Amino acid sequence: MSDFRALIVIITYNEIENIALLIPEIFKVIPSSVDILVVDDSSPDGTGKAVETLTREYPDRLHLLTRPEKEGTAAAYIAGFKWGLSRDYDAFLQFDGDFSHNPIYIPKMLEEIKNHDVVIGSRYIKGGGVENWTLSRRIISMGGSLYSRLILSCPVHDLTGGFNMWRKTALEKINLDRVISKSYALQIELKYRARAAGCSIKEIPIIFTDRIRGISKITNNTLTEALVNVLKIKKYAAMIKK
Repeated sequence: MSDFRALIVIITYNEIENIALLIPEIFKVIPSSVDILVVDDSSPDGTGKAVETLTREYPDRLHLLTRPEKEGTAAAYIAGFKWGLSRDYDAFLQFDGDFSHNPIYIPKMLEEIKNHDVVIGSRYIKGGGVENWTLSRRIISMGGSLYSRLILSCPVHDLTGGFNMWRKTALEKINLDRVISKSYALQIELKYRARAAGCSIKEIPIIFTDRIRGISKITNNTLTEALVNVLKIKKYAAMIKK
């Protein structure tokens, strides 16, 4: 798989405190066959301009997709995936722009994607975990993954997590144009659809660390909203099977 090309998709909105520090750290651990795409929703704090400046240092491997306005997690990721699909990348990694995902796990994920359609950085299997979270955030996240597993009859332990790698073929099977989630529920829907499509899924343990700099875009209300959407995901999936 010497010509196997992967794209790391980072969606950003007001991450000026993190992005210029994060990108060099990622480039330290990834091979030359892996590029980075930052999808920025026209951050008023200058995040996009900071990335544009960095592209001079990584002219062929760092890319910026600027969207006109903030439309939510799902729209931004789908735009990034479609950008990469049109350029024939073989795999796609979702990666947070606030250091909550540690770049040290990327080589392991790249290795595992050679044998699986989907690789999930999992907080909720042996060896995984979270750091610096409030008790309420832990309860909602762990409970959300368990609730989603039960409602969707999906054995993935970390359905709500956002540190995921997808083969091109997996995204094609999912059909991004049919995704109904508008925000954080995207993480659940993509994994559920991938399993329903017969994709091979591998979970590897990661430690998720809450951000140190900047303001979190994920709130308890965001997570609760995602869980409400689980029922919509199941209902829609049943409809399209008919």
